[in-house]
Amino acid sequence: MRALVYDRGRSPWSESRGLEIAEVPKAKLDERNDYHDRSRVLIRPRFAGFCGSDRNIWFRRAFKDMIFKSLDRESHDLRSERNVRVIGHELFGEVVAVGSDARRTHGLEVGDLVAAESHIYCGKCHQCRIGDQHVCADDLIIGISYDGCFAELVKLPAKVVWRTNVDKIRPEVAAVQEPFGNAVHACTKVNLRGKRVAIVGCGTIGLFAVAIARAMGATHIIGVEPVEHHAEMARRLGADVVLSPGKGPEPHSHDPDLCAKVRELTDGVGVDVALEMSGQNSSVNNAIHCVRRGGDVILFGLKSGDAIIESFDRVIVDGINMHSVIGRRVWETWHITRHLLEDRDPNIHDLVWEVLLNHGDGPVVNFWKLDKEVLEDRIQTFPKVVLEF
Repeated sequence: MRALVYDRGRSPWSESRGLEIAEVPKAKLDERNDYHDRSRVLIRPRFAGFCGSDRNIWFRRAFKDMIFKSLDRESHDLRSERNVRVIGHELFGEVVAVGSDARRTHGLEVGDLVAAESHIYCGKCHQCRIGDQHVCADDLIIGISYDGCFAELVKLPAKVVWRTNVDKIRPEVAAVQEPFGNAVHACTKVNLRGKRVAIVGCGTIGLFAVAIARAMGATHIIGVEPVEHHAEMARRLGADVVLSPGKGPEPHSHDPDLCAKVRELTDGVGVDVALEMSGQNSSVNNAIHCVRRGGDVILFGLKSGDAIIESFDRVIVDGINMHSVIGRRVWETWHITRHLLEDRDPNIHDLVWEVLLNHGDGPVVNFWKLDKEVLEDRIQTFPKVVLEF
């Protein structure tokens, strides 16, 4: 079957970029030879979102270790070398085959229209047993450490499948429920109702967070974003004002002028909650310095390596609460995501379609006519790209 893959045998990590269209073995359920298939389903993708993680794989900025170690493990288990990883984890598609246990335990049937949680949790570790599946000690990530959905078919455990009502959520939007859920998790870490909120970094998840924070009752939303195209989208999604950050004295430093402007907009106090969505070291320090005493900083942006926290004593002395966010709470976040997208007051669903996906003009790319150069241009131009199958 046709798939969009990273092949470490053909494309050395440090000497290449991009993904390749390749023929890979067709995904199938075979309960006789693999008992795990009893609890799996086969899905034919209709739309699949191209994530920031996929962009990082494209440009070889992240996830090398996870991909290589998982391929090594599979090679050992299969006793034959595996070099190809099918990429992609933001999925909307149709169930075309159901394992016997998947039908009995999860009630799934052929023809069901579904999305998927991208973290395949083990269900056995301490975290899973106390309800924290999103930080499972032994999880696999679809499209990184487990073959993904940029393919004609994808085989997934039934336990990560999420039914979606296309009468209320259009298919292109249904394909981005997983990253939308990241923003939902960040925006529900603390109560935003009646709060003044800064969203530091208005990339894809930050833009989602603007609309969600407004729906969650934030009274004043300040976006922080250097790219004017993204800043304009943030305004359309509900930001009251969007500020462009400058540079501090060191690459890791906060911008004093930015933080002074935030305090000016908040009666000299600072925001109640700052959501850091970019992962840049300077952005983390901007979030900390923009929040009021006793406020909350939500850390979602991710960059590898060390970071420097300026004036760390201020975090303690000012009683600033730091919260880290990964993935989505299973399935709590998904239920909130469903309600936010199905509800039309406020109409986040149509804002996602009109603003982030531009009515499909540009961000939606046909998988069967995929051109590598065109795709690279689109993922650098639009905050969210969706492949149509």
